[in-house]
This record gives sequence, structure tokens and C-alpha cells, in this order.
Amino acid sequence: MRAVLDSSARVDAVVVDDSSPDGTADLVNALRLHEPRLFLISRPGKLGLGTAYVAGIRFGLDAGYDIIATMDADGSHDPSALPAMLAQLDADGADVVIGSRYVAGGSVENFSLARKANSAVANAVARALLGLRVRDCTSGFRAYDATLLRAMRLDALRSTGYSMVPELLYEATRSGARIAEVPIAFRNREKGVSKVTVGEILSWMRTVAALRR
Repeated sequence: MRAVLDSSARVDAVVVDDSSPDGTADLVNALRLHEPRLFLISRPGKLGLGTAYVAGIRFGLDAGYDIIATMDADGSHDPSALPAMLAQLDADGADVVIGSRYVAGGSVENFSLARKANSAVANAVARALLGLRVRDCTSGFRAYDATLLRAMRLDALRSTGYSMVPELLYEATRSGARIAEVPIAFRNREKGVSKVTVGEILSWMRTVAALRR
């Protein structure tokens, strides 16, 4: 959280916590006593990554932010990339900027061959079925122009889990978004364990297939 706030004076941070047993909410509340740019959305129980994205986006829209970014909190996404992503929105007139592993200069660190293969297949499927013309469809590290988000059908989003990542990109595309990609180094998580289960993978596949119809 500190690294996010230190990345740019333009950046505030919102943590969406679903009653994590690791004390995330307590830590954030302690930091908030001395940091007015840090906010917490505390939710009862596990409501899913997809609904966390929407909760954070709605918080940003209600608060009047011009740009809303999403990122993982496990160390996979380096906050130092945020200034470049914000600059891309400012300079190129893009509506969405993706922190991308798969454009020139991007990389993946400490991934097994199996995980690299899974990521490659997921991106290929998303591009083929949803007609997405970006290299990294499954990166959750993104910056959105708030005007675009207000034009998107957020109430119609169906995902609750990881399938929200391609669904948000698909809905952005349907809303006429101009999408750019900025290279990032994507690192294997530094904290916690993966919550991607077989059920999440099946849900991801069902959602992508349903969006295609």
C-alpha cells in the first residue's frame, strides 16, 4: 500500500477487503490514521474478486476520480508502473491502459512452465472468442478513464470471480474504448496463496463462452 501511494502524488489507494483472516482491515485502518489518501472497503465474507473490482470502481466513480486503476495486492503488480500507465492515458487519449506482460519490454518472472502455458491459452481463448485486440487480456493491472466506466454497463456484468478481468475488457471494447498496453514485469505473488480453483477456471470458461453469444 505504501508503494502504491509513493508511486505518484496523483494516486490514492482503496483496499477492498472481504473479512480477510490475515488482519488486512486492521492494518489498513491503522495506516489510515496517518494517511488521508488511503481508503478501505470492508465487506462481510468472500464475495469474489469480480465484485471487489466493481466495488472499487463504484467507490472511485462516486468520489469523482478521473482515472480508476485496478491491481493485485500480492506483489505481482509493481506500483512503479503506475506513472507510465497514467502518462499513457494523458498522452495518447487512451480510455484503458493495460499493464501488459506480453508486449515488447514486458516479462513474467518466477512462473512455472505450466502457469505460463495456462496464461498463454487463456489469452488466446479470450482474443479468439471475444475479438479482443490486445496482447494481455488477462492482466488485472489496468487504468480506466472514468468517462468510459460511466458509459459501460456495470450493472450488467455477470462475473463474480476472475472471469471479471476479461469481461471488463470486453465491455470496455463494446463501449468503444481505445486501449493501450504498457510493458510491466509480472512477478509471481510475494504474499498469500493463489485462490484460483478448478471452479474458478470453469467459471472463467463459462463466462467467456456466454459473452461470445
